[in-house]
Amino acid sequence: MEIQRLTFLDDGAQLCRQALTSDRLDELRATLRHLPPDHAGLRLRGIDGLAPFLAASGHVGSCAASVLGKACRPVRAILFDKTAATNWALGWHQDRTIAVKERILVDGFDMWSIKSGMQHVEPPFALLSGMVTLRVHIDPVPASNAPLLIAPGSHKLGRIPEDEVRDVVRRCGTVACLADAGDIWLYATPILHASDAATSPMHRRVLQVDFAVSELPGGLEWLGV
Repeated sequence: MEIQRLTFLDDGAQLCRQALTSDRLDELRATLRHLPPDHAGLRLRGIDGLAPFLAASGHVGSCAASVLGKACRPVRAILFDKTAATNWALGWHQDRTIAVKERILVDGFDMWSIKSGMQHVEPPFALLSGMVTLRVHIDPVPASNAPLLIAPGSHKLGRIPEDEVRDVVRRCGTVACLADAGDIWLYATPILHASDAATSPMHRRVLQVDFAVSELPGGLEWLGV
């Protein structure tokens, strides 16, 4: 399937071509420039200058708002950079955890973990189904630089048991999410995805941001960005 034909409604993924102009992309690079290099995944919080990009009216957040509405907000951000020093592969999986301010026992929220000092938990799948994930491409991602692979439509199948993942990928097919710098990919958060190691590794900086609308129950609060 050609990536231009993917739609969020039908496939759970959509390319927002050149969502960031070269000037805006330079601003984003400058905002993130102080972060340490050669980290496979750096979880972000409290980064000065990032909030205007991620607001629902911002150049990045508006992509999420086009699906979730203007009440959406960023709830987690990770900066990925796949280089020769950090050239990893990732098997097919669904993202199933969210970041919260503190651990509070609430029915349906389990599998607690700490990632980079931040409290994470696996929420009910219905909550994940109401979220979207943006991948903001700071560098170009040709086929040789490990584009994200997705299984279109897999987000509609609910929580997929591990022993069924391979069959679901076979039935849904796969798409390589190629991108130019400044492109933004919009995904349904629970879509099945994977990534190979780059065959010609170079910087592949991607700012990945989860967005949500709903509040959390039982006193739980989104950690936020």
